[in-house]
Amino acid sequence: MSAVRLLVLGAVRRRGRAHGYQVRADLEAWGAHEWSSATSGSVYHALKAMTGQGLLLVHETTPSAAGGPPRMEYEVTGEGEQAYLGMLRDALSSRDPRLDLLAAAVGLIDDLPRSEAVELLRRRARAMDEWRASIATQLPPDTDLQTWGPVGEVVGLWLHTAESRAEWTHRLIGRLDSGAFRMAGED
Repeated sequence: MSAVRLLVLGAVRRRGRAHGYQVRADLEAWGAHEWSSATSGSVYHALKAMTGQGLLLVHETTPSAAGGPPRMEYEVTGEGEQAYLGMLRDALSSRDPRLDLLAAAVGLIDDLPRSEAVELLRRRARAMDEWRASIATQLPPDTDLQTWGPVGEVVGLWLHTAESRAEWTHRLIGRLDSGAFRMAGED
């Protein structure tokens, strides 16, 4: 799964219909170029590829005033809507360590109903807890990771990553439970 695909589908979906420049500008306004691989080229490539896959429908609009080709506007198809929501749900519930994908999903989380978003994040938190437990159960009792050299640092990084991501996820669940954000289906 690609963060760029998720971001592009989400940006087009939020506008209803959008041309490539609007999608790129929206992603830049979200700062996605700083924390993902959403560059100008990757955005246009994703638009073209997802059109070919039937996830986006392309509409030719007014011709370019500069004499170039007509501007193309994109719209999410029914298949694209299903793919988008599937990617969003997978990214929110997975323990996938790729932060660009998680950041994209959290940035678009309000496209889901609150109860569904909370449940997906609870799955993610459980997966993080299970990951940490699977690491910890492999260690002998009273292990001092500092004596393991560089390998101990790697194991410590895994444990810290699992703990901090679970803590962050629980904090976001608490914010959603407290009414943060306007979620899909809410007035």
